[in-house]
Amino acid sequence: MSYRRRRGYGRDRGSSSLWIIILLAFIGAGAFIYTSKSFERNVPTVDVANFIYWNRKDPLKIKVTDESPLKSYDVQISDGVNTITVANELLLENTNEKVIEINYPKKAVNGVLLDPRATNLKLIIKATDKSNWNFLQGNRLVKVITVKVDYKRPNVNILSNSYSITRGGSALVVFQVKDDALKSFFVEAGGRFFKAQPYKKEGYYATLIAWPFNKENFTANIHAEDMAGNKRIVNIPLYLLGKKYRTSTIQAKDKFIDGKISDLIATEPKYSTIENRLEKLKAVNETMRLENEEHIHALAKNVSDEMIDSWKIKKFYPLKNAAKVASFGDHRYYYYETKDNVVSESYHVGLDMASTKMASVVSSNAGVVVNDEDNGIYGNMPMIDHGLGLYTLYGHCSTILVRKGDHISAGTVIAKTGKSGLALGDHLHFGILVQGVEVRPEEWMDRKWIRDNVDKVFKEADKIIDGK
Repeated sequence: MSYRRRRGYGRDRGSSSLWIIILLAFIGAGAFIYTSKSFERNVPTVDVANFIYWNRKDPLKIKVTDESPLKSYDVQISDGVNTITVANELLLENTNEKVIEINYPKKAVNGVLLDPRATNLKLIIKATDKSNWNFLQGNRLVKVITVKVDYKRPNVNILSNSYSITRGGSALVVFQVKDDALKSFFVEAGGRFFKAQPYKKEGYYATLIAWPFNKENFTANIHAEDMAGNKRIVNIPLYLLGKKYRTSTIQAKDKFIDGKISDLIATEPKYSTIENRLEKLKAVNETMRLENEEHIHALAKNVSDEMIDSWKIKKFYPLKNAAKVASFGDHRYYYYETKDNVVSESYHVGLDMASTKMASVVSSNAGVVVNDEDNGIYGNMPMIDHGLGLYTLYGHCSTILVRKGDHISAGTVIAKTGKSGLALGDHLHFGILVQGVEVRPEEWMDRKWIRDNVDKVFKEADKIIDGK
């Protein structure tokens, strides 16, 4: 009896060991399947929203990606009654990404034609990967996208604008942009982009534009695009007035280089090791100058998104009883010892004015102070935002009497003239910028110019907007 019990016990132990081995094999296989990249379980993804616009003219481009190589895709378009396959492919090469280009089927496919009047379509995207998951069938994506057909371009209407613009000068335009699904718009002038500010009512905008003084040719256009990719470009009709700017030669004397130039070199550690006189001159007059101007441009690019009901500006007169000592737009060549030995060059992008020593500098218009610090060659330089992208700066001051963030009223004394920065004598460097572009200060110091190019433009636009 005991013998038979021992034999049965052995068989039970052998069977249990076998089952344990089988169980461990299943667990190992399961762990392999669960962790192996070849058995990944994520369906392919597409980089497109659930609702899109389409103009039907331009192809839709849809990118499909997956952790595993893609196996196939199929794309159909339905108008609610008929469905047409517009793209499909069995991918033989291993690729984890595919950009599918979808064109609207203008002709019948297999005898089926989409309704050309349909404005609401369905895009059915199917994609399968080469994963070994799902019994080697892979992961399958099915995504349905709602498509709104829109083939109308945005409406752009110019309400009023300045009659002309001078090279180096400014102009104003008030316009309307209208579209049920507007994506973006901007004003391009002289190769630069200008932001418009909302004006009076939704869909209406105003912007100042500028013609850079160092650009020979000039055009100005309003660009608008909707969500479907429909675009419209409208030219701003401006009469172009050419203007020539002075060229001057200046002797770079050792006294000037060893004095002002060397003083500025000492304020900037990265230039402090320069010993050669001419290298010092170029470092300050060219490299430092450009860095200072880039800072100014950055400060002067902001335009508010807040809707304004009006914008008034008076002529600027920053320095009482002042005499002009240097013009805007001068192209200056510096020579050393002999006139044929030109060693540096620069542009003068402001108007230099002088009166008495440490004279009061006044802001003729209200605004917000955006800078109250030293700025290299410009020295102590208060800078003010007057709205609509118009900025004024006041260089070489001895003292700044306002602080960044101050809201100042018209007539505020903001500084005293001086000779800080790259200035040999006490004077004011007065600059005006439109969205980061230096423009002729003379225009904004002329009451008639402001009346003709700003006040009248707003008045004409207001009649249309207000319906008077």
